[in-house]
Amino acid sequence: MTHLPAAALFDLDGVLIDSETEYTRIWEDISEAYPTGIDDFARKIKGMTLAQILDEHYPDENIRQDVCRMLDIREHAMEYRVFDGVADFLEELADAGVPAVIVTSSNDEKMRRLSDMQPSLMSFFHSVVSDSCVKHSKPHPEPYLKGAEMAGVDAADCIVFEDSFSGMASGRAAGAAVVGLATTNPRESIVGKADVIIDSFGGLTLDGLLEMLSAAGRSF
Repeated sequence: MTHLPAAALFDLDGVLIDSETEYTRIWEDISEAYPTGIDDFARKIKGMTLAQILDEHYPDENIRQDVCRMLDIREHAMEYRVFDGVADFLEELADAGVPAVIVTSSNDEKMRRLSDMQPSLMSFFHSVVSDSCVKHSKPHPEPYLKGAEMAGVDAADCIVFEDSFSGMASGRAAGAAVVGLATTNPRESIVGKADVIIDSFGGLTLDGLLEMLSAAGRSF
């Protein structure tokens, strides 16, 4: 008999919704206006909360306010498109009785906009961990430990779905099985950072995923 995970914990951008390309453009524009001197800045900050980005890279209050203004304008114009295959996979999890939780570095205002734009997507989720729920952002394990706690289970019995390196590190540090999605980073760059790598949720089944995890030495 196949044992199911206690819960499935999902990052948001680049995993459930196709938004990372636009966020890369946004932060490239911001870093052009306010250079940090960090090469590939837009990619290196993926997985960080806005508060962490501001604290580490934009200490000047006037610049911080303008960065937030630029980000807010672009986010309000953004369309949150759900990746192909996501709804089918979430429905299969629901039918199997596996609770799903979103674990994101996004703020509560963005989550409200997402709920308004994609109510059917949000209906699949037991709860949401946003930046306001934790003190430490990814790669710290706290976000995924909190996600498991919200589902009432142990993180070691969960599957984490992530696209960013910091998110994968967070999931691993929490003790969860980690599925890396090659949506933001090339597949070859994820090797060694996740237990299983997939290109998308298209055609993915729960049984198929559990077989891949078992072959990788992770079972429930």
